[in-house]
Amino acid sequence: MNRTAAVAPGALPVIGHAWPMMRDPLRFIGSLSALGDLVEVRLGPVRAYVPCHPDLVWQVLTDDRVFDKGGPFFDRVRATIGNGVGSCPHAEHRRQRRLIQPAFHRARLERYAAVMAEESSALTSGWRDGQVVDVYPALFGAALRTVLRCLFTTRADDGAVERMRRSVETLLHQITARMFVPAVVQRLPVPVNRRFDRALGDLRRAIDSMVEVYRRGDGDRGDLLSSLLAARDEDGRDRLDDAELGDQVLTMLVAGSDSVAATVSWALHLLDRHPDAAHRLRAEVDEVLGGRPVRASDLARLSRTGRVVTEALRLYPPGWLFTRITTEEVELGGHRLPAGTTVAFCPPAVHLRAGVHDRPHAFDPDRWLPARARELPRGGFVTFGGGARKCAGEAFGLAESSLLLATLVSRWRLRGARGSDVRPVALSTALRPRRLLLEASAR
Repeated sequence: MNRTAAVAPGALPVIGHAWPMMRDPLRFIGSLSALGDLVEVRLGPVRAYVPCHPDLVWQVLTDDRVFDKGGPFFDRVRATIGNGVGSCPHAEHRRQRRLIQPAFHRARLERYAAVMAEESSALTSGWRDGQVVDVYPALFGAALRTVLRCLFTTRADDGAVERMRRSVETLLHQITARMFVPAVVQRLPVPVNRRFDRALGDLRRAIDSMVEVYRRGDGDRGDLLSSLLAARDEDGRDRLDDAELGDQVLTMLVAGSDSVAATVSWALHLLDRHPDAAHRLRAEVDEVLGGRPVRASDLARLSRTGRVVTEALRLYPPGWLFTRITTEEVELGGHRLPAGTTVAFCPPAVHLRAGVHDRPHAFDPDRWLPARARELPRGGFVTFGGGARKCAGEAFGLAESSLLLATLVSRWRLRGARGSDVRPVALSTALRPRRLLLEASAR
């Protein structure tokens, strides 16, 4: 059987579907499932196929040998952050995953959570009653400080964090946009390309310098880089070389800051739009914290907080577009795809599909109560991917997002202010609001 995939309307020469993705990526991707279970789109000049049924998504995610990481998105990612565990091809992934996994073991996560709690508390220490806060930049700075301390056991000064914030934002904003731009254009000596190259060079030099310092040192500092340096395979011989270490650190730095800031920004926006849900969340946080600062040990009792975070991740998944490349001919939902076909994995295509979730566009944190969550089909929630390549930092990201949200809710009532524009940033790597302004009232 070889069906013909539905074709998404509106593609333009050269740029493909870049315009609807820029204007409203959630609306565009969320509309694809109405066309069929497998839909053809254009990523610039490249024809790609988007699976819109959870069974097809699950097939793509769990058969990572046939649906290997590649295509326009990961080609751009590798050109930026190298061959880290999140972007390397199948042939390298098992080895890398074994070597980095100890960095995310439970004992280590407990240490990281303590840092997360400290930085969450420090975030609002300078806020004033009645202040209007531009939420995403504030959260991005806190998340970046957190991941820096977890990586390097050090508290970066404000100037260093601001420089790194600008560099990381430059990379994140352009990675996805570059999918729609021919490679020859990316090499032109124009300002946008120079900014990108300068940002990448600055980050690479800073990371390489830190790796060199750690190589000369002794002992385990209890941070992510120490764990990566100590990682060995089962016979104790294989380890990550300096280039691989740099790729892993840059991957964690980029993924661990933007996604958390975006997630908590959307959660605050949703709570502002749903005061009953905000009231119930405050009740839980007040009961658990009792007015004191959040602690890592509180995570187990902040169950509603966790559900709010998960629901924000369903409605606004930070990673909204990834590409895979078929390594051999394969059937996907009755469609024969030849080797070398680009498959675009888009979480909103299933998260917002009718029949996968009850009232898919509604904000309903209680859909993640255990009894209801068990009814979800495989492939129905794929913010963190699935299969062998499921995000290694899932627990890290969920913990940091929950601790940040609990801290904000415990100390402040945050209400929408004039001047907000919550449309997603055009072609940003992580789905985030353009400008979310909230007025902070002390509790």
